[in-house]
Amino acid sequence: MSGTTIDGKAAAAELRDRLKAEIATFTAKAGLPPGLRVILVGDNPASQAYVRTKERTAQEVGIAGGVDRMPAETSQDELLKAIASLNADPATHGILVQLPLPDHIDEAAVLDAIDPAKDVDGFHPMNVGRLFSAKSGIDPTLLVPCTPMGSVMLAKRVLGNDLSGLHAVVLGRSNIVGKPLGALLLAENCTVTTAHSRTVDLPSLCREADILAAAVGRAEMVKGSWIKPGATVIDVGINRIEGPENNGRGRLVGDVAYDEAKEVAGAITPVPGGVGQMTVACLLKNTLVAAQNSLR
Repeated sequence: MSGTTIDGKAAAAELRDRLKAEIATFTAKAGLPPGLRVILVGDNPASQAYVRTKERTAQEVGIAGGVDRMPAETSQDELLKAIASLNADPATHGILVQLPLPDHIDEAAVLDAIDPAKDVDGFHPMNVGRLFSAKSGIDPTLLVPCTPMGSVMLAKRVLGNDLSGLHAVVLGRSNIVGKPLGALLLAENCTVTTAHSRTVDLPSLCREADILAAAVGRAEMVKGSWIKPGATVIDVGINRIEGPENNGRGRLVGDVAYDEAKEVAGAITPVPGGVGQMTVACLLKNTLVAAQNSLR
């Protein structure tokens, strides 16, 4: 029997509806809406598309702000000055620098320059440290990386709010997804194993997982035979496979071989239409949290 498809599009729409009501309440109380500024350096087509989506969805829920577009030749000092200006702006509650940055700019220095209280990506070392120091439960005032936050929300959509005691295997150890996702699952009282390219007998390890989260960036690497029957599979990957589909643009797939995995899993996120939908919604959530924190 095929597993349940976890509808990230529906989950994101529900979250945006809740946020829209909470943002209206905040705006009435504070006298100004939550403010989000996105900095885009260069003309990377994928980044431009992501930024347009963020700008549009922010406006739809009542968040003010916009995009500061800077040319690819912008110097690191110029970018740091732009961040400093937004750090000092009381109408800006959230700052996001769209990645990747041009090669001549030190990404870590840029992320470190963002005020931790306005770091809606959740990548500042101070926010990362607070996340990894959590024992049981996450402080609701903390700005948490958006893709891991959305992944946990989707798992809870089918497993309920109590994930205690479940064995979660996270494939991937990136600072953006793998490591913070593991920390979030630990705070949910899961037993967490982080796997990576040096892990021995990866398929056998995956078959032990009640929750299997794949974030490795390799198209359809995880096969149906890797999955424990009834497991919840969260596919964070997004990869383009060349082909005639979509007028020659090919097709998007995840890190999991969806069709065969669905026959084994209890529930699974699709690609597209899964975790990616939640990432932007969680960015809006972080912006509201940052705005609420500013009044405390």
